[in-house]
Amino acid sequence: MDYVILSITLLAIGFYGLLTKHSLLKILISIELIAIAASMNFVLLASSLNKNLGEVFLILAFTTDTCLTAVIFALLIIASKRYGTCDIRKLAKLEKSGEEGEDE
Repeated sequence: MDYVILSITLLAIGFYGLLTKHSLLKILISIELIAIAASMNFVLLASSLNKNLGEVFLILAFTTDTCLTAVIFALLIIASKRYGTCDIRKLAKLEKSGEEGEDE
């Protein structure tokens, strides 16, 4: 039961960070916390049913989490090189100003 409470706490912290932070790196950390909480729930559920199924869920969770991290790191590097910022609000303003320039 302690692990379920830990998982719910990690999920809440991840959602809070996802909704309140504006830096791409902080959003990455928040998404990682959410992924860890989901992985923990899958593993806890599967380990109570069957040991082999828990191991399969753990491998699946690690591979999807790694792919997610690689995509977000790529976005972070592209945004910082191309626009010189990692702030979501500034990137959104750049996108809006670019759309207005195309309409003219």
